[in-house]
Amino acid sequence: MNIDNRYALLDPRLFHKQPPKPLKNPIAGHFNHALASQLGWQETEPDQWVPIIAGETLPDGFDPLAMVYAGHQFGHWAGQLGDGRGLLLAQVIDQNNTLQDLHLKGVGLTPYSRMGDGRAVLRSVIREYLAGHALSSLGIASSNALGFISSDTPVQRETLERGACLLRVADSHVRLGHFEWINRFAADVLPEFTHAMIETYYPECLTAESPTLAFARAVIQRTAKMIADWQLVGFAHGVMNTDNLNITGSTLDFGPYGFMERFEPTWINNHSDSEGRYVYQNQPSIAHWNLWVWLGQLLPLGSVDALVTKESLSELLATFEPEFLHYYTEGMAKKFGLHATPNGILELSSQFLRLLEKNRLDYTNSFRLLSDDTPQGWISLRDEIIDIFAFDDFAAQYKALVEDSERPESERKTAMDAANPRYILRNHMAQIAIEHAEAGDFSEVARLFDLLSTPYTNQPDRETPSDISPLPDDKPPVNVSCSS
Repeated sequence: MNIDNRYALLDPRLFHKQPPKPLKNPIAGHFNHALASQLGWQETEPDQWVPIIAGETLPDGFDPLAMVYAGHQFGHWAGQLGDGRGLLLAQVIDQNNTLQDLHLKGVGLTPYSRMGDGRAVLRSVIREYLAGHALSSLGIASSNALGFISSDTPVQRETLERGACLLRVADSHVRLGHFEWINRFAADVLPEFTHAMIETYYPECLTAESPTLAFARAVIQRTAKMIADWQLVGFAHGVMNTDNLNITGSTLDFGPYGFMERFEPTWINNHSDSEGRYVYQNQPSIAHWNLWVWLGQLLPLGSVDALVTKESLSELLATFEPEFLHYYTEGMAKKFGLHATPNGILELSSQFLRLLEKNRLDYTNSFRLLSDDTPQGWISLRDEIIDIFAFDDFAAQYKALVEDSERPESERKTAMDAANPRYILRNHMAQIAIEHAEAGDFSEVARLFDLLSTPYTNQPDRETPSDISPLPDDKPPVNVSCSS
């Protein structure tokens, strides 16, 4: 591997170096061989990678450290936070010449653990492992994971659970909350830290008239793209605190997330979110609020860059909404199989989503049905609708847009299938894999990993009925919360 531990070269107040605390009797869970190849990772046999992910051994050049940061959680200042159970083991340059962080989760106590025990449980590790892979396979910017292990180490949560470790891979673990911590506890570091982040992640901004403003604009743009991509596949992050969004616009920190099944824009997936702050429909506005908090942390840089003012930062923040709408409408046009982004696409999509909500239809399956049917009737989907007249009105508008696009029907279907997944990671799918794994059987994790590797392709020989069906109304929903 091409190791480049550049974060460890920053001001030592920003981290604490320490080794991981190994788990007892580690057990191989699953390993992502394709990601290993991309990283240039050589230890691909279980007897090689299990000891590393368990925290027993470290390859040459690994220099583990826990980052300190701060943040706003559920809209309130939470003070100093940090890596309370994870360590940045190393940074490497991958085969695409991109810097990647190798972050081991579940390694034991750090100075930033607060009231936690520094451990992760098998349940949450499997959910994160599959979620990162699912989003990455969908083409959404996201952290991923090289592999995970289970163990005999008992960890107390609501019940006694198995301790586990996950080796997460992300293009950055630098969070919006890093800037919040620096401003309050090490303000003198802000210019140097910001320059280092620009140099590392946005080097093209260094030659701008104001590198700081160019950097801020790029972070806003990437965040808008990520949020639009979440909305388009029905993904709800569940806990969008400022310490859970990074500066590269890639999905980080899979806790109480969920892929929406029946379309419900006010769906609360995180049962710790009693007021529904982070529901699906709020994600764009929450991202905007988080960026507002973050941009405020850049204001002191006006002392070294006169172009950084309250007004210039406000102007940048105002670009978030049009950026988000650009990516969202562009994505919606693709989901409907249209050549370009017609003026009526937001009206059409809103009309369709109202039909799904009113009839409690599955978001993913309904778009897939729309691609399977023809504009002559969309019979399969029409049969699911109670208000036929409302559906026919939608269908007439959609048919007009399809005809205007002058796209051959076979081409439309191919384009729609490439934008509308057949498979998402439904909560009950992950729960089945967790229950098998807790009994020592990781075959269901492996099956889901393979299924989710190509989510846009029909895989009748691999799928099960639960993979393509929402949880029945008579079944209790899978309860997910911030406990992990």
